Amino acid sequence: MGRSVANPIEVGALAKALDAELLGDAGAVIRRVSSLDTAGEGDLSFFSDSKHRAAAVRAAGCVLLVRDADRDIVSGLRLIHPAPHLAFAQALELLFPAEKVIARVSPQASVDATAHVAGAQIDAFAFVGAHAKIGAGSRIHPHATIHCDAEMGNDCEVHSGAVIHPGVRLGDRCIVHSGAVIGADGFGFQPSKAGWRKVLQVGGVLIGNDVDVGANSTIDCGAIDDTVIGNGVKIDNQVQIAHNCHIGDHTAIAGCVGIAGSARIGKRCMLGGAVMVVGHLTICDDVVVSGGSLVASSIDTPGQYTGIFPITTHREWLHIAARLRRSGK
Repeated sequence: MGRSVANPIEVGALAKALDAELLGDAGAVIRRVSSLDTAGEGDLSFFSDSKHRAAAVRAAGCVLLVRDADRDIVSGLRLIHPAPHLAFAQALELLFPAEKVIARVSPQASVDATAHVAGAQIDAFAFVGAHAKIGAGSRIHPHATIHCDAEMGNDCEVHSGAVIHPGVRLGDRCIVHSGAVIGADGFGFQPSKAGWRKVLQVGGVLIGNDVDVGANSTIDCGAIDDTVIGNGVKIDNQVQIAHNCHIGDHTAIAGCVGIAGSARIGKRCMLGGAVMVVGHLTICDDVVVSGGSLVASSIDTPGQYTGIFPITTHREWLHIAARLRRSGK
């Protein structure tokens, strides 16, 4: 079964909005969105991968987004678009419009008198600390915490249970999902005769525009200088970004990635799930790292990289690495 849409729309109107070629009845109405496995009459779905061809053929009667090369895969309603999955994402925004932000502060919220929240929606049981700044059109959901001196731009959304620490600055149109923590102390300790001595972390976190931070992900504050997340960065759930990392514009980071301190990752990179990045190294622009890989040294050439080895003693690993290097000569 598909999901019923909040805003039913005629196929002709959707084709115009997506700049797609329509084959079929422009007056048909889209009432649900579905996967190919469950799509039927009145549903919108998409086909962009040949391995799903059989499912697309079975989905007779749905409105199907397809590339021009696949226009004849079915004979029913089709919307021809060069990027069907992207067009489907755009259609979802029309079919499920976001809830409008209403500029108001709930009487059950805790907002310091020195905080600037004009034009923002602050829901019940949210906390906004002293001198915090929340941009117009932004929404702070129930039980979210914005500490003192934190700042965010316009049209941001911070979901329930997220925590924004002091010294964090977010740009416009950022989304922080539930359980995410931005600006907590980095892992800074120095050994002493009495044990580990904590090193105060006095930097902040600087986040650009259009950044998504997934549920239960963490971005540590800088030790002295700021941790920096560029424009358009997309961070999945349960990602750890340590202090003083720099993440370049439009890089995507999948779930369970761990990035150690002071690593610098370039623009338009993609890190697959559970990738581990050692600290104090550099990854250049346009690098793809396969899921589960360990990045233990800097990468200075764009491309796709994969590397997985079982753990062993350090001495044995040095012997293995030496043999591998000799075997390639």
